[in-house]
Amino acid sequence: MGKPPKKKNLADKVRKTKTSAQIKNNPFEVKINRKKFDVLGRKSKHDVGLPGVSRSKAINKRKETLLKEFRLKNKANKLIDRRFGEYDTKMAPEDKILKRFTLERQRTQARKDLYNLNEDEELTHYGQSLAEIEKLTDAVDSESDSEEKGLLSAELTAAHFGGGGLLRKKPSEDDDDGKEGREKPKTRQELIEELILKSKQEKRERQAQKEEAQELTEKLDQEWRSIQRLMAHKASRAEGSEEPLQPKLDDYDVMVRELGFEMKAQPSEKLKTAEELAREERERLQRLEADRQKRMLGDVGETTQAPSHLSADDLNDGFILDKDDRKTLSYQDGKWNVQEGEDEEGVKDSHEDDAEGDDEKDDDEEDEEEEEGVEGLSDLDSEQGSGADDEEEDGGEEDGAEQTPAKDEVVSQEERKVMQEAARAELPYTFKAPESYTDLKAMLQGHTSEQQCLIVERTQKCHHPSLAVGNKTKLQKLFGFLLEYVGELATQSPPELTTINALIPQIYSLCQLFPDATCKEMQTLLSDNAHSMEETIEVKGRAAFPGLDMLVYLKIVALLFPTSDFRHPVTTPAFLYISQALTKCPVVSLEGTLSGLLLCCLAVEFVSLSRRFIPELINFLLGLLHLAVPSDPCAGYRVVPPFRQQGKARELLLVRDPEASYSWRKKPLPLTLTNILTELQRDHYRLSVLHTCLDLVKRCTALYRELPSYQQIFQPIRTLLAKHLPVEGYPTPLQVLHREILEDLPESPSQHAPLVFEKKKPIPLKLLEPKIVEVLDYGKKRGSTKEEKERERLKHKYKREFKGALREIRKDTRFLAQTKLSDIMSRDAERKRKVKELYGSLATQEGEWKALKRKTQK
Repeated sequence: MGKPPKKKNLADKVRKTKTSAQIKNNPFEVKINRKKFDVLGRKSKHDVGLPGVSRSKAINKRKETLLKEFRLKNKANKLIDRRFGEYDTKMAPEDKILKRFTLERQRTQARKDLYNLNEDEELTHYGQSLAEIEKLTDAVDSESDSEEKGLLSAELTAAHFGGGGLLRKKPSEDDDDGKEGREKPKTRQELIEELILKSKQEKRERQAQKEEAQELTEKLDQEWRSIQRLMAHKASRAEGSEEPLQPKLDDYDVMVRELGFEMKAQPSEKLKTAEELAREERERLQRLEADRQKRMLGDVGETTQAPSHLSADDLNDGFILDKDDRKTLSYQDGKWNVQEGEDEEGVKDSHEDDAEGDDEKDDDEEDEEEEEGVEGLSDLDSEQGSGADDEEEDGGEEDGAEQTPAKDEVVSQEERKVMQEAARAELPYTFKAPESYTDLKAMLQGHTSEQQCLIVERTQKCHHPSLAVGNKTKLQKLFGFLLEYVGELATQSPPELTTINALIPQIYSLCQLFPDATCKEMQTLLSDNAHSMEETIEVKGRAAFPGLDMLVYLKIVALLFPTSDFRHPVTTPAFLYISQALTKCPVVSLEGTLSGLLLCCLAVEFVSLSRRFIPELINFLLGLLHLAVPSDPCAGYRVVPPFRQQGKARELLLVRDPEASYSWRKKPLPLTLTNILTELQRDHYRLSVLHTCLDLVKRCTALYRELPSYQQIFQPIRTLLAKHLPVEGYPTPLQVLHREILEDLPESPSQHAPLVFEKKKPIPLKLLEPKIVEVLDYGKKRGSTKEEKERERLKHKYKREFKGALREIRKDTRFLAQTKLSDIMSRDAERKRKVKELYGSLATQEGEWKALKRKTQK
């Protein structure tokens, strides 16, 4: 018996075909499955694979099967014969025809009988027969005032809705003889006109009856009023001093009168936007500036004056008589203040006439006139008040008195000159935005601090960002110029702190308008100063304390930006700058102590809300107190840079004269030491510095009381205050501060143990030992029995088939997704092609039309 022929696979076919040469020339088409080791006598079936050939075969197979199913999905391309008995071979053709005819008749009969009612049954509506209702025998007119309104009469219904014959009487047999003598029947148009005339006549009659009834009612009311007055007069004469009798009103009349006299809702004024308010403010300033310019030129004819008196009858329409000869009526101490040449009787008579005239008006008209008068006066007062406020801020209180001349009065030349000088002395109401720092300096110099603040405020109002496009850039430049101006004011001798304090609100308002621009400006300022300090430290090894201008900038940062944030683009660099200055700037003179204390005050202000710990602050305060301690080699505490345990400035704050403590008084520290010349004044300055330093230490103890390391932080300061500071020779306020600080700081040593490593060895992690299984027969499934081997074989086959099915499903899904995408792209390409064709045709038409148009124009 011979050996069966071996089945050849795809690799064998490729090896023997002509394509083997092509495959060898293109190695990317062949996948070689390398063996880990060769086994003698074993032949491998899958040493070489052809993924390209396999992929193309799989794609072609899916195109023949899966793609066709996808194209035919949801397609109804089959005709199904649903005729009765078509596929029933047991029924005869005659039976099929009869059954189909019966079903068709049933279908049509059911559709016809859907609304087919029984003829023997009589239909009714509200107990009346519909047949009787359709005769339209009801003769109710639609215009009548009967209770049944809305019903149409038979004549009107017949005339308008067809069948004019109902209005005509049917001819009877008895009337045949008189046919010739009768008139012709009326047409439909004539009948409708008669109905219209009849309805108008009835309407006129009803109107006349209504007017007659109203006249009778008014007549009765007048008679009743005359009788009521006579009864009231008789009752008053009979009773004498008793009040006249009045009819008692019922609850309804009282409620009606209360509702009539209730306050009416007044419309509230519309809330204006920021743009509208800015526009109104600029227009107001422009009007004031125009008025000032006219007064500078001596033109007093346009000056307006508020009316001195407004009567209750004034219409407020702007009409002014040539001359007002009326006298002003006023009260003083409960009596009438009558001017000379006026009779009291005349005043009384005029007052009575006004009272009678007011009684004749209705209540509603009086309320409206009073409200209009009050609103007009309030507006006038507000305008006068705003103008007066501006003049008071400008220092022009005398201008109001000079604007009092009326139009018709002749102003003398001297008064005109005085008015012109006063107008020139006023501040302008409108200013041009400065384009450079020199412009701002020229605009502000020569004015007081209040006037400078007013100039900046008016400049900001005249150039609000909502009024023009370039105003935003102008105001952003103004913020930078103001910062530079504030720095220059701080560097002057003496510094103009009052002017700086007056300009802070304007800087704050500009910061609220442009937060991003102001943030970048302050960042640039802080970074430049920090870099300059670093360069100085690199060159000299130490740096001087910041000047007063930089201290003012740090204070402005605390006012403009939040200091309690964990990170902030402006306050965080300011923190770092203060820490760098407290660490790198040594104290070598009394001026340095002042700058250091100012930095400490700023640091405490920065952390007052967040309670953030700044070690540089505590170290600097400890170093300042160390400068007031006499030289002692066994101090018991240590100071850190920029302070030294021993050095030239070791006893800088040590009081030389004990008598200076008795003459020292608590007062603010001066910013300069130009007036400090004698040793006594220096001792006073040292005591003021120590008082400020102790006050800062007390504030820091209250600030960091909740920290776990509170005792360790302040332990060096407590040691210095308790053992080394010569507080006995200090004034009483310093001794009180010293005692309060020692009471706040705990004396008992810390109970916290120092950190050490654990003595015992840590327990190692549990290690997992590998599970060793002996494999004797390599490449074979193990099993003790035949059933177990079969189960293992089936399980392995199931897993292999399951993985293969998953792989095929994934490939099918990927193939369908690619097919859908290609369909979408082809549709889009076709649509784009058609759109381009349409655009091309339209462009051609447009070109032809333009060419024709040019030809016709020529």
